[in-house]
Order: sequence, then C-alpha cells, then structure tokens
Amino acid sequence: MTRSEQPFALYEKIKKSVVKDIESGKLKPDDKVPSETRLAKMFNASRMTANRALKELTEEGRIVRVQGVGTFVARHKPDAALLEIKSIAKEIKDWGGVHSSQILVLKEEKLTEKIAQKMNLKPNDTIFHSIIVHKDRGVCVQYSERFINPKVAPHYLNQDFYEVTPSEYLLEIAPIQEAEHIIEAVNCNKEIQKYLKIKPDEPCLSLKRRTWSFDMIATYSIIISPGSRYKLAGKFMRG
Repeated sequence: MTRSEQPFALYEKIKKSVVKDIESGKLKPDDKVPSETRLAKMFNASRMTANRALKELTEEGRIVRVQGVGTFVARHKPDAALLEIKSIAKEIKDWGGVHSSQILVLKEEKLTEKIAQKMNLKPNDTIFHSIIVHKDRGVCVQYSERFINPKVAPHYLNQDFYEVTPSEYLLEIAPIQEAEHIIEAVNCNKEIQKYLKIKPDEPCLSLKRRTWSFDMIATYSIIISPGSRYKLAGKFMRG
C-alpha cells in the first residue's frame, strides 16, 4: 500500500465519494447512505476508516445517523419558529415531512417546588403534565415536556394528542397574551438521549417557554431538539 493509500487518504476518498453522490443528486435527502461495512468493502478500507468518514460527514451536517436504523442523507435543516408559537405538526408538514408522536406521560400530579415557582403556583397544587416525542418520518426531532395550569385547560388530559398536538389544542382554547423564551445549548441526560435516539455527545437545543393566558401563567414547557435535526429562527416586526 502506498503512502497515498493510507487510512487518512482513504477516509477522505470515502467522504468525497458520498458528497459527490449527494451533490449530483444520485443520493437525495432521506436516501439511505451505504453502511460502514459496505463502504469499507467498496474502498478496500477498514470499518474504522469508513466510520471516521461517516462521523465527519455527520458533524458537517451532510448525513444523519439514526441508531438501529441506518445512515441517511440530511435534509436542509428546517427553521423552527422562535417568536411565533405554532404546532410542531404544522412545522414538520411545512418542511415536507410526515409528523407522528409518542406519548410518554399524560397525567395529573402535584407540583414540585421548582415548577411551582415557574408557574406562580404553590407546591402540591394540582398540575397537568405531559411528555411527548415528536417525529418526522419516524426520526425523533423534538422532546416536548409541558406543565399546564388546569384552570386554563381543564380538559387537557382528555385530548387525543395523536390526532392534535398540545400546541394546537392550547392555542385554540387559551389565546396567548404573553410568552417568555429561554434558549440554550445543552447535553441531554441519558433518559432524553434514549427517547430522542441520540448519542451522548449530540448537542441539543433547549427552549424553555412560559405562556400567559387569562391573566395567569398557563404553561411551562421544556422543549429539546437534536441540533443536527432542527434549528430555531426568529423574526420580529414592529407594527
């Protein structure tokens, strides 16, 4: 093997080959990319070399690797509404995706002191709590945890959130007077990593949002999205 054929050059060759197929249209968004094993055979390289090529392409946003499913050509990362509050199902539909969801928690419970402070309520007051993972074509794009004031949405727990998202329902029954957003980059805990099907080192976007309706705090939400699958954008115009 010549010096130019050493693993460093091989992983670059693999990267360039995949990029060429993407840019030429041979591989389109959502198309499956050849596996590490397949690429290693194609280029007479080790799986470690193929893995390095795919890892770097993932970091560059060219491909998306879904644990247990495969590696796919990345879509153009959609802009999610920042200042505007709207349904994640509508956002996914707008960028050409197909929305589905997994309900993890939907129940009544007593407020902890931490959440009570966020909602201007008392510890042990009754609250509605939901956790839902939203997906686009089966790929997890958002972990959404909400605490809802029962005075604002007394029938929240009776809704079919496979058919309508919490945002759609809440916007219909409780028009927002005011909203507060706190955005930061985070590393998720192991539980959320498991729900989103991401690796421990995957950077995520965290949006913590409080909304007011009927002159009271209506909801406190913690919304987490993998950075490789989602981005936030905002625009404000003064009337």
